[in-house]
Amino acid sequence: MPRQPRRRSYDQHCAAARALDLVGDRWTLLVVRELLAGPRRYTDLHADLPGVSTDMLAGRLKDMEGAGLATRRRLPPPASASVYELTPRGRELLPVLRTLAAWGAPDLGEPRPTDAVRAHWYAIPLLDALAELGPGVVQVTLDEGEFHVRIEVDGGVSYGDGGVTAPDARLRTDTATCRALATGELTLGEAVASGRAALEGVAPAGVPA
Repeated sequence: MPRQPRRRSYDQHCAAARALDLVGDRWTLLVVRELLAGPRRYTDLHADLPGVSTDMLAGRLKDMEGAGLATRRRLPPPASASVYELTPRGRELLPVLRTLAAWGAPDLGEPRPTDAVRAHWYAIPLLDALAELGPGVVQVTLDEGEFHVRIEVDGGVSYGDGGVTAPDARLRTDTATCRALATGELTLGEAVASGRAALEGVAPAGVPA
């Protein structure tokens, strides 16, 4: 499979430049976004990264393996596929993506006619809003699909694509409300009180259980 040529280093003794040497290529951080949701097969990655060519995706994954950001492993029988997953170093990029998402949220607006949409793409922008619910697993359902957010006792958060068995709480809402929560235009308590979101299992601050 032909490889996309790797961009040369910026050759600058600067932490930001060095970081961009590793993750500044087109698509790399979006591959990270997908793998933060859990191990993924190549075909699943390609399906959830509309617009990326097979050559580009293969090249980015190879580069990420070489940089120690991702690994590939074979699933045990009876599965016959390999999956890619982030290394601990790769998972350290979650705060970077959270900050980037917070910075970009005000410009999100309504989806354009050409925009693809996946439910789990709203996970990162919602992490702060959902963290107030306290430790546990929150399953989020949108018309576009489901994802879940895991909130640890120490305040750490992670997310995964799809639903889970017996979550601690269930949130149903829509993408417009997700955008309002991401920008801080709306709090989770306000979303529930106004009927824009339905929450089962726990009540957000300011809303009676």
